[in-house]
Amino acid sequence: MSASELERIAKLLKKIHISIDRAVPPETPKTDLNAADAFVWHATPVAYLQPVTKVNRVDISLLKAIDRNRDIILENTRRFAKGLPANNALLWGARGMGKSSLVKACHAAVNEQTATEDRLKLIEIAREDIESLPILMNRLRGRTERCILFCDDLSFDSGENAYKSLKAVLDGGIEGRPDNVLFYATSNRRHLMPRDMIENEKSTAINPGESVQEKVSLSDRFGLWIGFHNCSQDDYLAMVNGYVADYGIEVDPSVLRAAALEWATTRGSRSGRVAWQFIQNLAGEKGVKLR
Repeated sequence: MSASELERIAKLLKKIHISIDRAVPPETPKTDLNAADAFVWHATPVAYLQPVTKVNRVDISLLKAIDRNRDIILENTRRFAKGLPANNALLWGARGMGKSSLVKACHAAVNEQTATEDRLKLIEIAREDIESLPILMNRLRGRTERCILFCDDLSFDSGENAYKSLKAVLDGGIEGRPDNVLFYATSNRRHLMPRDMIENEKSTAINPGESVQEKVSLSDRFGLWIGFHNCSQDDYLAMVNGYVADYGIEVDPSVLRAAALEWATTRGSRSGRVAWQFIQNLAGEKGVKLR
């Protein structure tokens, strides 16, 4: 058999293989919410929940300068865990101020006070997979486990229509939002959309008022709006001192203060993220391993 004939057969077999894959999609993995307390939702190529046995988070006691926000989210999460009414929450504002850290810390704090069989499940969904939320909701509807769906850094740009899917999910549509599901999201934008996108609607829409209302009404679906703002120098130093005490890093207080302020100056900002980055650098210099 000639080389050209072998190549033709190989191409034909490849086409047959592709056709079979399309006709018989891979089996959907079963949803086992007992596998862990946290999961990552993967929408493609096969929708499934990936268990996360070790969550990247900090203890709630280390979150400084956001006491009021901490208390609101913690109480809302506790109510949800007890089966009481609770609100979807949008945590918006300054970058690096602990929005996503607070969600993960509150989940852990509530579970520490909850019986094993009633522990909350934290399910992270990427912004790119928001359109698959109805599929995930159907997977969770009717289950006994109570689940917090968490989308970090949620926002929408011009030309995107995925926000319409999110609006329907938050309202619940004709079936209503499942009683065992709550939605938490973080964003740098209060209305989840850039100002120029909203301004463009005002200038191009036939009825600017109605069009703008459609865009900003998404954030209205969240019962809780929690604002995060840039921290003061004292708050920043409190974050640094909290990390130093918790990790047992031995350093002279005056040296620590000067080094921390210099670090913030070189970064051009003060925030929880900047404080943590400073601690990582300091711990490396001191030969201290961060648990």
